[in-house]
Amino acid sequence: MAKSDTLLSVLAKSVKAGGGIHSASELAFMLGEPCTPTFIKFLADRVKKGQLRRVARGLYESTLTPPAPDTAIYKIIKKLRSGVLNYISLESQLSHTGDISQVVMDRVTVITKGRSGTFTTPYGVIELTHTKKPIAQLAPNLYFDPDIKMYRATTEQAMADLKHCQRNLHMLAR
Repeated sequence: MAKSDTLLSVLAKSVKAGGGIHSASELAFMLGEPCTPTFIKFLADRVKKGQLRRVARGLYESTLTPPAPDTAIYKIIKKLRSGVLNYISLESQLSHTGDISQVVMDRVTVITKGRSGTFTTPYGVIELTHTKKPIAQLAPNLYFDPDIKMYRATTEQAMADLKHCQRNLHMLAR
């Protein structure tokens, strides 16, 4: 079987297992190959041929078996800052809870213990904002959302984050 066919087979199986967004090194591992510049070139060729789509720097999805569109952006967030605490907060969370009248479209605001950054993806913009607060201080104000498989801030924490980041407070419904 050609390497490209093996890749498509591996990607199809990963979506069934709840995956769908993969780093280059994960794809190399799944194919039993080292993640070398040659392998990265192979992935770039698959993107040009339309078999893969680059969703962020170093992250890919299959165009034939993409992840569910309603949860794909959250999978990307987890891959961008894996190994650190990330939670949905700020305007995205306040919109989710109805505490601001605006509906945040095509943007997810996330507080992270990792680096700050903004990433444009096919599913929307991901805005990561670093926090220096200790996890022990944040944990009581977070809850796990099983639909997106990520933590979310309570309304009080999201408002505190909004104030701490010196964001626009005029949109608060309260």
